[in-house]
Amino acid sequence: MTQPSRRRGPWGPLARSLTINAVLPLALFYVLRAQGAEQWLALLLSSAVPALRVVWTVATGRRTDSIDLFVAGLLAISAATSLISGSPRVLLLKDVGMSVALGAWITGSLLTQRPFAYHFGIRLGGETAATERDHLWQTTPALRKELRKLTALWGGGQLLDATVGVITALTLPVDVVPLIGRCQTAVVLGATVLITLRRARRFRARHGISLLGSRPSHQEPHRPALAKPTGGGV
Repeated sequence: MTQPSRRRGPWGPLARSLTINAVLPLALFYVLRAQGAEQWLALLLSSAVPALRVVWTVATGRRTDSIDLFVAGLLAISAATSLISGSPRVLLLKDVGMSVALGAWITGSLLTQRPFAYHFGIRLGGETAATERDHLWQTTPALRKELRKLTALWGGGQLLDATVGVITALTLPVDVVPLIGRCQTAVVLGATVLITLRRARRFRARHGISLLGSRPSHQEPHRPALAKPTGGGV
């Protein structure tokens, strides 16, 4: 009897992405500063970690994620601009540019036929669940409405993160901005995740289907157990 293949969850890739794009650059920045590197050089070298990942991915012939390419391109632009201006704050605005672009992309998907949250759910559930999600999307107005609300929530969170990031990058001391920026992003992301999970649980309890498709929407009908004899004869 063949066992069904286990679906890989999103948490492994998400943890790797956070490590490469957030934790390692932050740690490298403060290590370089402790060794006496200038602010501009420390920011540039620490920001190059995600770009090196893209180079390694291309060199090994693996599929390159569009977000990784965007991060690498944004780093190149900010580095060139910082060379011209001579200000390390230009490199600090790189992370803000990422949040702005991501927020605009997510929010802009509300103008398309199916919003970002729908496609994110497909990624969580896997391609095998795509047919079921497509049917639910077409036949369940409540699902369409809630996924659009989630998309607006996620996009708005990114734009809020970018707005606060601009203020901190331009006003606070350069050496504290990377740490504060990561903590700020973690707070915004954590709040967004908690709100999403709460709404998903409420939606499943009310409608009996998974909001993001991370679990099967259909359930087997409950079959009452047969009454066991009490032991007495008739």
